[in-house]
Amino acid sequence: MGTFYIVATPIGNFGDITIRALGTLKEVDFVLAEDTRVTKKLMVHYEIRAPLISYHQHSKGSVMEKALQLLSEGKNLALVTDAGTPGVCDPGNELVAFLLKNNPEMEIVPVPGASAAVTLLSIAGIPTDKFLFLGYPPHKKGREKFFAEVVGSKHPTLFYESPHRIMKSLHELEELAPSLLLVVGRELTKKFETVYRGSIKEVQKKLEGKFAKGEFVVLVQRD
Repeated sequence: MGTFYIVATPIGNFGDITIRALGTLKEVDFVLAEDTRVTKKLMVHYEIRAPLISYHQHSKGSVMEKALQLLSEGKNLALVTDAGTPGVCDPGNELVAFLLKNNPEMEIVPVPGASAAVTLLSIAGIPTDKFLFLGYPPHKKGREKFFAEVVGSKHPTLFYESPHRIMKSLHELEELAPSLLLVVGRELTKKFETVYRGSIKEVQKKLEGKFAKGEFVVLVQRD
């Protein structure tokens, strides 16, 4: 039975990959990637030649079976996401659950690295011994419940948001609790990395006209 590696990759800056991650990706027989086009750029940059297999939320069933078969044949596989740590806000955790269900003794090895949420926490300047991470808000149904949980948490709370919905999400937060303080990271570790701090109103003003590109991490502080 082969070994399955969960490999964290950079969230933007290629220099943030670890030496161990590079060694793992160069040694495995196959790399499962959320978007092979994105991962290919990283692999070309570091001269990694392992064959790529596409694994994302729309192709999980057949690829899960293929991964299990390859591992059963003694092949070593690595799983990567587009950016950051697999299994956090992507279907990687479902693949791990599937493999363990079929073989509870399978060796699954984490190769840690970048995480956008932890990256923002590290520069927040607030106590972070306890925090709540909620991933992405629902697009439609469940948004009111989601933001009520954010506002109601007694701990600092983080969530991810796309550039197309960031202003909408900030508006929904403002309606529930206008006095909240935020730390918002945009394009973290990339060329145009920006961190916005202040009240919801202040952050909204800073973001006006500047959110066409770049994923966001939002940290809601307790006031």
